[in-house]
Amino acid sequence: MTKLSVIVPFYNVVDLARDTLRGLATNASEGTEFLLVDDCSTDGTSRILDAWARGRHDTTVIRHPENRGIARARNSGIDAAKGEYLTFLDGDDWYRPGYLAELVGAIERLGCDFVRTDHVRVEGLERTAVRAPGAPRGWVLNPRDVITPADSETMVDYPFVWAAIYRRGLFADGGMRFDENLRTAEDRLFTWRLHLTAKTFAVAGLLGVFYRRGVTTSLTQIGDVRQLDFLPAHDALLEMVGDDAEAERFLPKAVRTYCAMIAFHVMTAGRYEAHAGRRLKRMAADALGRMPQDILERTLLDMNHERSRVLRKLRRRAGTAARTGG
Repeated sequence: MTKLSVIVPFYNVVDLARDTLRGLATNASEGTEFLLVDDCSTDGTSRILDAWARGRHDTTVIRHPENRGIARARNSGIDAAKGEYLTFLDGDDWYRPGYLAELVGAIERLGCDFVRTDHVRVEGLERTAVRAPGAPRGWVLNPRDVITPADSETMVDYPFVWAAIYRRGLFADGGMRFDENLRTAEDRLFTWRLHLTAKTFAVAGLLGVFYRRGVTTSLTQIGDVRQLDFLPAHDALLEMVGDDAEAERFLPKAVRTYCAMIAFHVMTAGRYEAHAGRRLKRMAADALGRMPQDILERTLLDMNHERSRVLRKLRRRAGTAARTGG
């Protein structure tokens, strides 16, 4: 019987894939399967995966005939998974030895739908422990109870889907899939849906995932239009929350999160290609106009001055465009 399925998308990480695979090897055990999803790599990553998987009964390489993005890659892994539990890892990150056994032990001990963990952020030679925010360790909780308050960092602001283990039932009948129309921010939408859908969760103080920041192939380092998918992702988030039975409770947090993302991207628009930066500002202004205006106004009053100033300027732009029809 397969206890744990580990889903690892890879795309053009030839210089880093061996570190990832070594981390998997130090976590191999009976009952653990590794699903390596090659998202049509073109740089030699495919050969590394094939060589590593050859002769291993615990490993399957899933090949995409064209590059479909990380959301589709993760979904391919979910569809193929046989484990009682699922977890994710990115193809440029790695595990410390023995981590997965501890992860499975945590969810079995706590008996909940999913367990979130801490992680180690890696920037060059620097290592920093990052704690999952806003929830006590080792207690089984209602996932909805750690979405708010709006003005604090909470679990929905910790969108690292690989810093967790999930009971397979969450994914049954097509539930809890990643939105394949999104090239970025698919993890944030997934995290909100998870906390609105699941019944129980817990946080375990485990450190075992090493997360590389600043990798050049990561979309977070690219300044083209793919970055703008955070806008439709948060539009979908607002719609999902607005349809929820507790919309009044959660909309202030959803609006504030969206506003913070808009402000961040607009304030760093210089890293975008010129046409993408102009499109960002147009789309952001339109997004502010679609938000519940009473909640938006309270949010702007409560945010720091610089963010509020940027957002009010965009909001005025949206109002001017609406009045002039341009």
